[in-house]
Amino acid sequence: MQQNPAEAQQITRQFKCPHCGSIAIYSGMPGERLILTCTSCGTKGRAILPFDETIHQDTAIEISHIKKVFGDFTAVDDISFSVKKGEIFGLLGPNGAGKSTIIRMLCTLSVPTQGSAKVAGYDVVKKDNKVREHIGLVSEKLIMYDALTARENLKLFGNLYNIPDDVLEKRIDELLRFVRMEKWADHRIETFSTGMKQRINVIRALVNQPEILFLDEPTLGLDPQSTVEIRELTRRINAEHGTTIILTTHIMVEADILCNRIGIIDHGKIVALDTSANLKKLVSGSDGSRFELEIPNLQPSMMSSLQSLASVKSLTQEDPTHLTVRANGSDSFDAIIDDLRKNDAKIHTVKNLEPTLEDVFLHLTGHEAREKVSENGSNKRGFGQRGLRRRRTARVR
Repeated sequence: MQQNPAEAQQITRQFKCPHCGSIAIYSGMPGERLILTCTSCGTKGRAILPFDETIHQDTAIEISHIKKVFGDFTAVDDISFSVKKGEIFGLLGPNGAGKSTIIRMLCTLSVPTQGSAKVAGYDVVKKDNKVREHIGLVSEKLIMYDALTARENLKLFGNLYNIPDDVLEKRIDELLRFVRMEKWADHRIETFSTGMKQRINVIRALVNQPEILFLDEPTLGLDPQSTVEIRELTRRINAEHGTTIILTTHIMVEADILCNRIGIIDHGKIVALDTSANLKKLVSGSDGSRFELEIPNLQPSMMSSLQSLASVKSLTQEDPTHLTVRANGSDSFDAIIDDLRKNDAKIHTVKNLEPTLEDVFLHLTGHEAREKVSENGSNKRGFGQRGLRRRRTARVR
């Protein structure tokens, strides 16, 4: 039974102009018929606000029990989660974990074996053309033509969306200024550094003013300076345009500093999903702490004494002079220092170590980087040099 419009609350929807691609917000009552005018090009259109919302108004992506199988290899194994509008959502995991396969299904480049997904309110299988109108994709590989200039590349991809020439030219100029590349607008892509190419590659995905932007390993292979630039660009796109961003990465720090929420994926499954702070609490507990101490005269008797403290959970001797202590309680630090001084320990340095996403991954999966079969069947290394590394330790029991 349909709800009476007089009894319903006002709802808000996005309008994307079919002529120029500009996005605007409109509001009304369920069932109301509206005449809309695009503020950019003046195109008029009609819209009927639905009685039944097929997707929550604050949700950009909904995934339900989605699965992808290649032969006898399951790349994505029955995962479900949602992404809120306006957030930066991270998919974190080693190469071959299933991150890129998820992105390909959400971008309508691959059909799920099982399950369903909605992007911007549209089913990725039944309404794939509508999905593509609302998204942008920056894949692992650069999607550009080296022989064309930056401007020519952007115009080429803009024409694929049938954006009017005058609107497109203005938008290209704005995007080039946005990434501080206007001076190189008419230079060929083949003359650019890798970092410059990636900046153009990112704004290429913004030509159609997408509501949702997919960034699949956007800093892969970049030098440190270019990596910082792309991360800052990601923040600006989200903050200044309100764009929902889905970021896949195997770099722990990248997910930590950029993402509002993070889904940790391993062997095609989501093993945890929460904010970075809450994920770290899985390791430390709500009041857990980890301290690294440098003690030149470290003795077994000192470690045994520490182990007897009620607040100390575990001790790890990293080398002859370094000790890592995991403890609970707000007064654990004072108790540790007092106990060491009582045993004549010469404390050189003390560090309060916050848990990292590396610790979270190890805690949840029990393993670090590994050789694994990727989605396309080839062998790939896991997190690599910038990812998880387990130090050799001697654990005190």
